Amino acid sequence: MAEEKPTTYITDEERTQLGVERPGTSSPPVAAGDIRKWAIAVYWPERPPALFWDQEHAKKTRWGGIIAPQEFNPFTWPAERPKNRPSAMGTGQPGTRILNGGAETEYFVPIRPGDVITSSSKLAEVYEREGRMGLMKFVVTQTDWKNQRGELVRINKNTLIYY
Repeated sequence: MAEEKPTTYITDEERTQLGVERPGTSSPPVAAGDIRKWAIAVYWPERPPALFWDQEHAKKTRWGGIIAPQEFNPFTWPAERPKNRPSAMGTGQPGTRILNGGAETEYFVPIRPGDVITSSSKLAEVYEREGRMGLMKFVVTQTDWKNQRGELVRINKNTLIYY
């Protein structure tokens, strides 16, 4: 007997959660030393641009002071680790196997020493396509980062593919 193909993997819960913003976490205040260490790691073995560690040089730039590299993550050193984090692994059954569908990032105002970054996320899109292995569900989650002044720092969109 042939396995019955599902008509959809999109759940009613996903439909109701589309666009609903969920609060995330806030970072500790960003330290100039954290920016410097991040820049050293990212640019290694080269010397990082002075904009990321030399206050006197950074004052003369259009930014007027030290800023973080765009890819800097203030949540790298969380004060508290999440507990009972759900597993991202599927069960192996159709519709539960997972692939990374990629990520897009848009950058806005830079992160500066003293900034406190707050994240929020939402289910941005859910759609399906037929693939060579059958029906695939694409789930796009958007995470926004804002600083303490409410300025948008970054928008991240991550896509997971369920098949």
